[in-house]
This record gives sequence, C-alpha cells and structure tokens, in this order.
Amino acid sequence: MTAAARQAFPASLSLLGITVAGLIFLPLAYIISLAVSTQPAVWTRLWQTRIPELLWNTATLAGGVAIGTLILGVSLAWLVVRLEFPGRRFWEWALVLPLTMPTYVLAYVYSYALGIGGPVEHIWQRVAGPQSHVFSPQSYAGATLVMTLDTFPLVYLLARAALLNLNVSFEEVARVCGLTRLGIIFRVTLPLLRPALVAGLSLVMLYVVSDFGAVSLLRYQTFTYAVYQQMTGRYDHSAAAVLSLILVVFALIFLLAERWFRRRSRFYQTTGRYRAAPRKPCGLLGSAAITVYLGTIFGCAFLLPALLLLKWTLATIAQGTLDSRFWGFVWNSAMLSGVAATAAILLGTPLAYLATRRSARLNVLCLQAAYAGYVLPGPVGALAILLLFSQFAPFLYGTVVILIVAYVVHFLPAGLQTMEPALHQLTPTLEEAARSLGASAMETIRRITLPLVQGGFVAAWVLIFLQCMKELPATLLLRPVGFDTLAVRVWLEASEEYFQLAAPPAFLIVLLSLPALLLLLARDWRSA
Repeated sequence: MTAAARQAFPASLSLLGITVAGLIFLPLAYIISLAVSTQPAVWTRLWQTRIPELLWNTATLAGGVAIGTLILGVSLAWLVVRLEFPGRRFWEWALVLPLTMPTYVLAYVYSYALGIGGPVEHIWQRVAGPQSHVFSPQSYAGATLVMTLDTFPLVYLLARAALLNLNVSFEEVARVCGLTRLGIIFRVTLPLLRPALVAGLSLVMLYVVSDFGAVSLLRYQTFTYAVYQQMTGRYDHSAAAVLSLILVVFALIFLLAERWFRRRSRFYQTTGRYRAAPRKPCGLLGSAAITVYLGTIFGCAFLLPALLLLKWTLATIAQGTLDSRFWGFVWNSAMLSGVAATAAILLGTPLAYLATRRSARLNVLCLQAAYAGYVLPGPVGALAILLLFSQFAPFLYGTVVILIVAYVVHFLPAGLQTMEPALHQLTPTLEEAARSLGASAMETIRRITLPLVQGGFVAAWVLIFLQCMKELPATLLLRPVGFDTLAVRVWLEASEEYFQLAAPPAFLIVLLSLPALLLLLARDWRSA
C-alpha cells in the first residue's frame, strides 16, 4: 500500500464513522426540531389536558417499579451470594430467566390470571368469599407488578456482581467497632453497593418509561402509550412530537442522573487485603424458607407464565388452529432480526474501532452520538423515522427497509456496549507488530483485530438479534400492510383477549430467547 493510501484509509474510516453517527442521531434531532416548531396552541392544549396525567403516571410507575426491583434484586443477590443452601447454584442463574419474558407477554398472561373470572380471583374468592375481587391488572398495581417481575433481574445481576467483589474486611471492621448486623447492612454494605444499585435502577427506570407493550395491553396511560394513540388514533403528528420530546427529556434525566451518581460513588479497594465473604450455611428451616421465597419469585416471574404459555400452545396445536401463516410470522421475525443485527454490527464496527484506536475528540463524539438510540423509546423512534422517510424517501415508505433502519437506530447502542469493551481489551501492540511487518491497516484489521475480538462481536450480534425479536412498537407502526412478526401477533391477539391464539408466538419468543441469554450468562459467569 502506498503512503497516500495509508493516509486515505483513516480518513475514509473517519468519514464513514461521522456518516453513521449522523444518520443515527438524525431521528432524535428531527423529533426535537419538530416539537420545538409546533404551534403554541398545541402545547397549551396538551398541558391542560394530557401532560399532567401522563407525567404523574409515568413518574409514579417508574418509582414504584424501582422500589420493587431494588427490594427483590438486593434480597435475592444477598441470599445467593452470602448464604449456602441446597439448590443455590440453580437459583443463581434461574433468577435471570425472567429476562427472556417480554413485558407484553407477561402483561397478557397476568391480564388472564388476574382478570375477572381468572384463576387468581377464583382462588381468592374461596378464601375471602364469593363477592371479593383481586386488584385489576389494568391499574397502577397491575402495571407495577408486571414491570417489577420483568425487570428485577437487571438489579439482581449488578447487585450479585458487586457483592462478589465486595471486600468483607470493611464489614468486619464495622462489627469490631460495635455495629449490629442491621447497622452494617445499612451503613457499610449498601453504601458500598451504591454504584451498582444506581446503575441497575437507572436501567430499570429507563426501561419502564420507554416500555410500550405492557402499558398498552394493560391500558395504563403513559407517554409511550399516548404517543402511539396520537399517531394511530388521532393522526396528530405534532402532538405526538410534543409528547415524544417530553419522553426524551425523561430518559435523558435518568441517564444524566446515573452518570452523576456514578461519578460521586467511586470506591477503591486494595487488592492486597481483599477477602471475599464466606457463605453462611443455613439449617433445614432456613433453607426451606429461602427456597419458598426464591421459588415464589421465580414462579411468578417465569415458571408459571411459561407453563401457561406451553399449555395454551399445546391446546392450539391440538385444535388445529395453528396454520401455515404461523411459520410466515417466524420467518418475518428471524429475517428482520438477522438483517438488522448484521447491519448494526457492520455500521457499529467503524465507530467502536475509531473510538478505541484513534480516540480523537471527533471520534469519541461520533460514538456518543450513536448512543442517541438509548433516549429514543420505540414509539418515539418510529415517529421520527416515519416522518423522515415520508418526507425525504417516500418510495421506501411501507417497506421492510424502514423497519430495519428503526431496529438499527434503536438497538445499535446495545451492540456498541459489547463491541467497545472487546476492542479495549485487545492490546494495540499486536496490531502495531503486524503493521511493522508490512501489513496494511485494512489487512491488520481483517487478519488480526477482527479474529481476536470476534467473541465480543458475536455476543453483540446475539444481543441485538434477541432485542429485535422482541421489539413491538416500531414494528406495529412501521410494518408493511399484512407483514406481521411474532411480537405483533402476540399483541394483536392479546389485545382482543384471544389468549390461546397469542400463546404460540409468545412461547416461541421465550424459547428462542433462552439459548441467547444462557450463552451470554455463560460468558459472564466464566469471566467472574
């Protein structure tokens, strides 16, 4: 390769990175500009009618779920890390399985279980009398329960990792100074876990404010559901843009708060005197109580919904209701997810490479711009992409291309979070040695860099594929006419309370998610 070609390669790579970052950031910029340019009358009408209710509902739901996940996540992590009881190793990874259950699947299962005439109400009426009723799933309590059961593994995973890395010497010093066990937990252990807990809670709250599937099936009014109603019911894109902007501000607040807490919660432990906490053996009664607690949470969050889905699926197959169209839905989901995951990896590679190997301010800024998809909940991103394509590329409107673009914009940040650390862990001396032996920059990337980081890139592809398989709001809004995916079929059938017809696609989504989640967990467990 000539000297001119050697200089042209980094420049072309930087140009590609800027282009990708600009395209990813464009939907967010367009939503902001559209909302700001909306007439004041629209803002006034929404402030007087919709926004106060939506602000209250969204904030209280996020707060309630955060409290619930904090209690469940920390208590479960404490039990599996600090205590020794039969079956501990099983519960250690089984408590993560609820992550394979999309919120809209769990919402429709609990709509049946807690609904009028459902099995929970029948059991409760035998205990409390025939006139008694359980709380409605289409309420704040129902939405909080569903979202808590679905998201507590996010806090559990981070709390578990933090407890495993916690130096027990701090607790021993506090005990010598006279603190009780309860005092040690609240004044020593939990403050040292604060960085992990804040990170987990920020993920949970960001997930709650951007969720559409559960709140739409439970008819609970939040910003995401309101944006969808404005787009599909009123066809008012200006009002949808205003609500979207407020939702984006919500997401930004959670992200910035998490960054601020992380900077203020840095703790360093000396490796020379580090000691892990020994697990305390439990007696027969204690082991039974722990098993009942873990089994109840696991059963409500994963086992009972999965068994119910399996029962409905087998009943649907036995009745012959499952026709050839079902395999078309499977193909649509797999094709879209595979293409979107591959496109995201191809587009994210130059961004991650430039930020790690040529960490100039512009390259880092491009990487940060690509994370704009994090603050674009599904309906918001779908609205922005819909308006952009209808204005600048109307010939692509109503095609699967617009869906793939929406998937890439929304889920590329998840892939970058895996690709970037993989490149950071690769020492640059290997690439420098290849360059010193005469290999070109492109040849070095192809023969040295990519083979060594392929594990991280494969994990990123699996993660994006898994997220795309479960994606609902953008698919509902942007899909071509008659083009359904597994997630769309679950939502359509569950909305009409055809629980058995919604079961096969829901069960298949959970089944396909299991190997991907176990693969990622196996990598994390081996690393730990």
